[in-house]
Amino acid sequence: MAQKIATCFGMREKMIQIHIKPLSVNEAWQGKRFKTPKYKAYEQELMLLLPNKYEVPAQGNLEIDFEFGLNTMADWDNPIKPLQDILQKKYGFDDRRVMKASVIKNIVKKGDGYINFSIRGIG
Repeated sequence: MAQKIATCFGMREKMIQIHIKPLSVNEAWQGKRFKTPKYKAYEQELMLLLPNKYEVPAQGNLEIDFEFGLNTMADWDNPIKPLQDILQKKYGFDDRRVMKASVIKNIVKKGDGYINFSIRGIG
């Protein structure tokens, strides 16, 4: 295991580097996955709620910031992929272009959940 010092979000932190290919979500599951009725309803509602006019750079690498209002039991990373896939569909970008992301989880009362996001180009 190699260690290296990296600058992350403007602060110096120790970053651990492990030499193994990261496993993708697609590689983690056997067989075809199907959208649940709950996911389909979420996608439909979110597509209606998202603004129609939101500019995502047509070329180059992207950075996404996510902020989720979740209850204490929710994992911080669970809502990322569904939301990112829906944003990709709505705004016509390929999520392979996302090179950097940040995620904030805020604890909220049940029924007060929310999503904030921004997408921008990076050099």
